[in-house]
Amino acid sequence: MTTSATVSASTAARETLEPFVELKFPVRGTQLPADHNYGLYAALVHQIPELRQQHDISILTIPGFGDKQGKISLTSDSCIRIRVPISKIPLAYQLAGKPIAIGKHPINIGIPQVSVLHPSANLRARIVTIKGYMQSEPFLAAARRQLSNLDISAKISIPADRSGNPSRKTLKIKRYTIVGFTTEISGLSDEDSIQLQRCGLGGKRHMGCGIFLPCKEDRDV
Repeated sequence: MTTSATVSASTAARETLEPFVELKFPVRGTQLPADHNYGLYAALVHQIPELRQQHDISILTIPGFGDKQGKISLTSDSCIRIRVPISKIPLAYQLAGKPIAIGKHPINIGIPQVSVLHPSANLRARIVTIKGYMQSEPFLAAARRQLSNLDISAKISIPADRSGNPSRKTLKIKRYTIVGFTTEISGLSDEDSIQLQRCGLGGKRHMGCGIFLPCKEDRDV
């Protein structure tokens, strides 16, 4: 079962954005909490306090192998991916070579590879959160409005989980639980694909939410 809606974009002129790049920092460590969205953000802000004010920077969580008990094991492919406007590369680059701790778990951040964003007709975000929208149909309607505001024309859907229900995700921020949904966008033009990868959807993009990857790259840990 897939819950879906079709998006019609407005014809208004799109705001010109500075080109974005992605910095891919290798990380070395052993284990992390599977839900480390807030912990990673807090650790990075401790190193670079200015990140807190940078609303155009997106930080993806670290992939690994889940143990089904709330932890992930890190691998040689584990990394932190940060999307930034070109002018803010030096800010993010300050993380290179730094040791950080996510809770009680230490990791070391390596030297990043820098790459441009590449278009893909089909993009997926593990979790998108939109404040006030915790049910799938109202969430899709709100996400559709956000796409329209970005002048993006595409199909948006929530894939089914193993039980056949819309894939609902949660993350914890201190004492609070935030609800979101895995979200797929398909039928994107090259221009719209880059726009969505730059801007994302919803909130909490400092904490891994609303950040879209080509479907073949997405990972669910």
